[in-house]
Amino acid sequence: MSDKRRAEIEAKRAKLAELRKARADRQRAETERRQSEAGPSSGARRDVDELVNQLVGNRSGLDTGGDVTPSSSLPNTPPRPTANLFYGSTLSPSGRVSRQSDAGSDRVSMGTTMVGMTEHIERVVTPRFIPDLIDVDQELFELPQRERVIYNKEVQTTAIETETPRISEEDIRQQILRERELEAERIAQDKELEEESVQLEKEIEQEIRELTEEERAHILSAPEFLDFVEQSSKILQRALNDGYDYIRDYTIGTEANGDDSEGKRVKRICAFYDERYGKNRSITDIDWSPKYPELSVASYNKNPAALNEPDGIVAVWNLHLLDRPEFVFHSQSDVLSVTFSPFHSNLVFGGTYSGQILLWDTRSKHLPVLKTPLSAAGHTHPVYAMQMVGTQNAHNLITSSTDGTVCSWLVDMLAQPQETLELNYAGHNKTGEVAITALDFPDNETTTFWVGTEEGNVYQANRYDRAGAKAGLNQYDVYKGHAGPIMGLHFHPLVGPVDFSDLFLTVSVDWTVKLWRAKSLAKPSTTAQVIAPIYSFDEADDYVYDVKWHTSHPALFGTVDGSGKFDLWNLNTDTEVPVVSTNVGSGRAINKIEWDRKDGRRAALGGSDGKLYVYDIGDMALPRESEWTDLQKTIAGFIGGAQANGVADGDATRIVAGR
Repeated sequence: MSDKRRAEIEAKRAKLAELRKARADRQRAETERRQSEAGPSSGARRDVDELVNQLVGNRSGLDTGGDVTPSSSLPNTPPRPTANLFYGSTLSPSGRVSRQSDAGSDRVSMGTTMVGMTEHIERVVTPRFIPDLIDVDQELFELPQRERVIYNKEVQTTAIETETPRISEEDIRQQILRERELEAERIAQDKELEEESVQLEKEIEQEIRELTEEERAHILSAPEFLDFVEQSSKILQRALNDGYDYIRDYTIGTEANGDDSEGKRVKRICAFYDERYGKNRSITDIDWSPKYPELSVASYNKNPAALNEPDGIVAVWNLHLLDRPEFVFHSQSDVLSVTFSPFHSNLVFGGTYSGQILLWDTRSKHLPVLKTPLSAAGHTHPVYAMQMVGTQNAHNLITSSTDGTVCSWLVDMLAQPQETLELNYAGHNKTGEVAITALDFPDNETTTFWVGTEEGNVYQANRYDRAGAKAGLNQYDVYKGHAGPIMGLHFHPLVGPVDFSDLFLTVSVDWTVKLWRAKSLAKPSTTAQVIAPIYSFDEADDYVYDVKWHTSHPALFGTVDGSGKFDLWNLNTDTEVPVVSTNVGSGRAINKIEWDRKDGRRAALGGSDGKLYVYDIGDMALPRESEWTDLQKTIAGFIGGAQANGVADGDATRIVAGR
C-alpha cells in the first residue's frame, strides 16, 4: 500500500470517527434535554403522592382497627357497636381501654318482640348480675408515632406562575419548520455517514486483499522495494554481526600466568567473501577508508566464466557486515588499482586494465560517476599504481601505466589530465619506455616520486623542473638489485622523533625483499651511478607480491607472498627471519597488504582466491620509546656492512642521525 493511499484511508477513518462522535454527542444532548424538562414536575408529583398516601393510609388503619362488631345473642337482633358496651370508656393512644366502675346504666330490662309470629309472647327478662368492674391497664398493641407535618405561611402561600406566554400561530409554524429541517438534516448526515462508512470498508477490504502472483512479482522487483530491503537488511546484519559479548562476567579474574607468546600472536578477525562477486576472481588492490576505520575497499579482476557480469568489480566491505559488501561498483574492464580519497570519504578511485580512471561515489549507484576517456590524452595501458597527493584544498590524483605515462588529475575533472609525463630511460636498448608496476611518494613530498618497473629497477622521477633536476626520469640514479619485476614499493612513514622517510622497501618475483635508502634530493647526481640496497631479506620461498611499513611502529613491516604467507618483520628484533609467519587461507597467493590508518592493529590481505582477510597483530603494533633509537643502530649496522662489502655509497651518517 502506497504512503499516499494509506494517508487517504487514515483521513477517511478520522472523518468517519468525527461524524460518529458528533452524532453520539447530539443524541446525548437530546436525551439530557428531555430529562431536564420532565425531571422537576415528576419529582414534585412524587412528593405529593407520598404525602397523601402517608396521611390516608394511617387513618384507614386506625378506623379499621377500632370497629368491633360482636354477634347478637338472639336472631334478628341488630348488632351493637363496641362503643355502646362501655359508656364513658376511653381508648388511650397506647391502646389501653379504661372502663369505669359505674356501669349502672347498663342494668336495664330488655324485651324481645318476635316479628311474624301468630302469638304475641311477652316475657320479663330478669336483670343479670353485673359485678363491679375495676380498671386494668393492658397493652394491646403499639401504634406507630405519626410524624407531624407543619406548614408555615411561606410554603402555603408560594406564588406560582400560572400564566403562560402567548405564542402566535406564525411562531409555532416557524418552530415546526425548523424542527423538520433539523430532523431532515440529521437524517441526511446519518445517511451520508453510513454511505461513507460502507465505502471506506470496501476500500480497506480492497487494499488488504490477497495479491496475485503477478502483483507480488511486480512489487518485489520494484526499485523502491529493493532499496528498502537492501538498506534495512544491512542495518540488521550489522547489529547481528556485533562481536561484543553481552553476557561477559567481569567478576571472573584472568589467569595470572599468561602465555609466553602473548603479544606476538596474529589473529584473524574475518574473511570477506561473497559468492556473487568474488567467484573466479582475484583481489588486485585494497585500501582502508581514511574516515571510517571499519570500511575497506577491494578491487577485483575479471571472471572468465561469467560473460554477462561486469569485468571489473570494486567492493566496499564493513567489519560489522561480514556476509556481503556495503557497496558494490562495476567497471567495463578489470580494476587493477583502487584507493579511497583521503579528502572526500564518499569517493573511490580505480585504475583499470584498459587505462581508464574511474570515480565512484557511495551516494550513487553501481556505475562510475566520472571516468577518463579512452584516448591518447590519458592512459592507454594498464594502470597498476595510483596515489593521492596534496592537501585538502589543493590535491591531485597521480596515476601511472605500464607504457611509462604518469598523469595528474583533478578530482572533479577527469575529461583530460592536468599534467602528463612520459618516463623514458635512455639506457634501454630497444625502447626508452619504462613499464611502471609500482609508484610511491615519500611523506610530505608532492613533486618527487619513485617507481618500480618490470625490468626490476627503481627510478626517481620529478613532476616539475626543480633546482638541478628536470621534469621526468632521473637518468643518472638507477636503483638496481632485483632480478625480476618489482611488485611493490613503499616509503617509511614520517612518524616519531626520528625521520626515516628516506627509507623504502621493495619486493619482487625474485623471492626477495630489499631495503633502500633514497638519494638526497639536495645533492643531485651529475654522472650515472648504480645504487644498491642496504639490506636484502631472502627468507621467502615464493614470489613476494607486496610490502608495507607499519603506520606507527618504526621497525615493523609486513610482506605477503605467493605461498599464502603473511610475514611480520621487526628489524629491532631480528633481521634474518620474520617475528611471526602466518599461513593465510587455503594456501593460495596473497596479492596485497594494507595497514589500517587508525592505529595499525589490523592488516587487510587480498588473496587470489577472491577473499579479503583481516588480521589483528595485537600489542605488536604498540612501539616502545626506544624503538626509534634502536632502529637507528640497526640501520647503521646495515650500512656499515654494505660499506665493508663495497656496495653502498659513502653517505652513511645521514641515515643514523636522521635528515
